[in-house]
Amino acid sequence: MKTSDFDYHLPENLIAQTPIEPRDSSRLLVLDRNTGGIEHQRFTDIMDYLEPGDALVFNDSRVIPARLYGHKRETGARVEALLLIRKARNEWQALLKPAKKLGGGTVVELHDQTGGDSGVNFEVLSKSEEGIADIRFSDEARLEELGILALPPYIHHRLDEPERYQTVYSRIRGSVAAPTAGLHFTPELLKSIESKGIKLLFVTLHIGLDTFRPVKEEDPARHPIHKEFAYLPAETAAAINEVKANGGRVYGVGTSAVRTLEWAAKTAGLPLEPFEGWVELFILPGFEYKVIDRLITNFHLPCGTPLMLTAAFAGWDKVKDAYEAAVAEEYRFFSFGDSMLVL
Repeated sequence: MKTSDFDYHLPENLIAQTPIEPRDSSRLLVLDRNTGGIEHQRFTDIMDYLEPGDALVFNDSRVIPARLYGHKRETGARVEALLLIRKARNEWQALLKPAKKLGGGTVVELHDQTGGDSGVNFEVLSKSEEGIADIRFSDEARLEELGILALPPYIHHRLDEPERYQTVYSRIRGSVAAPTAGLHFTPELLKSIESKGIKLLFVTLHIGLDTFRPVKEEDPARHPIHKEFAYLPAETAAAINEVKANGGRVYGVGTSAVRTLEWAAKTAGLPLEPFEGWVELFILPGFEYKVIDRLITNFHLPCGTPLMLTAAFAGWDKVKDAYEAAVAEEYRFFSFGDSMLVL
């Protein structure tokens, strides 16, 4: 197995630059992982595949305005910081630019939204060879007002409504990027799903660096996965156990929800137990899923970890066929793109 095996051709014009309105009007490619059969639907048609007694598990993490701008106190040189993980009060991991010129002890004065001095700074405590720095803020309480949403690098259009890069059920701040599989759900669709007798359950996983970082190792098993903080509530664990015991199906809404549940099962076994802590799970083909029965996900970047997780669930040959069909039918790809349901 090589990283290059997970490559595919994607015309640039199919990379969605803006979200579709309304959210649930996006297209839905349905892949049967047993037969390889493919159907083309609209996202609202997902109701037709859900049965009473099933459960949908969502990631309710909320995206923080993680991109900050400032200047070096000593020289005035421009600095950009992308927050990754909160480690303690006022202490974060971050990607810094220009990384080579920001060593330990450097103090950066942050700008406000107008480009002026905010009165808040951070000090670089240490930096890894990968350019990931540990930094300490003078006052993290104002980061919400100073930062901006860090849209993925393939989105070049301005996002006029920042809430469109949040799920409608987002609740707990902490992600660098949105759990995009959930962007298709509206409050009305969620209400309709629940009224059909399907459980709506929630976990929290704060999405971090690997969303932005391609797999560079030719052997994907050598790719260093970064830890992400997650929370599996007791009520969610108990509800999933009940659904499984009664023969219902568990739908993972997005790769982050999947990683949370499968990490809990991998580390503590089944039935699921509540969990709070760091998730460090890279799912590759050959992985044995213990919790997820069906997957709702977006179309992912070539050679990325979310695509490999999807391939592990459905088989790369079938996923590649589905992606080729999506390209032929001119589906919209990536964060603001269309959706795929894997049965």
